[in-house]
Amino acid sequence: MLPAKNRLRTSKDFALTTKTGVRATSLSLVVYLRTSPDLTSPQVGLIVNKSVGGSVTRHRVSRQLRHLISPHLSVMPKNSQLVIRVLRNQPEFKIELDELVSKVLSKNSVSA
Repeated sequence: MLPAKNRLRTSKDFALTTKTGVRATSLSLVVYLRTSPDLTSPQVGLIVNKSVGGSVTRHRVSRQLRHLISPHLSVMPKNSQLVIRVLRNQPEFKIELDELVSKVLSKNSVSA
């Protein structure tokens, strides 16, 4: 579970991050990162569509991703918002997520 201060909640924030943030893609995931000067801690949001599976499968994937993203919060910029979109289900997302997060962080540091 992510702490409340690290959860991305509003549809406006999701839309801004997915539309204006830097993006990295793979076969199963798309990761978006946006920085905002008015934030004090990194925020993370998940988008898991019905195409991934039924409710039980989507919630399992969400729990797995929240667990995997927690260690990355310490290296993310304090003023960042990260959205993870799941395109398809797979047994393990760790390697793919690690690569995509490092990719968007490097893209963001270049564009900033």
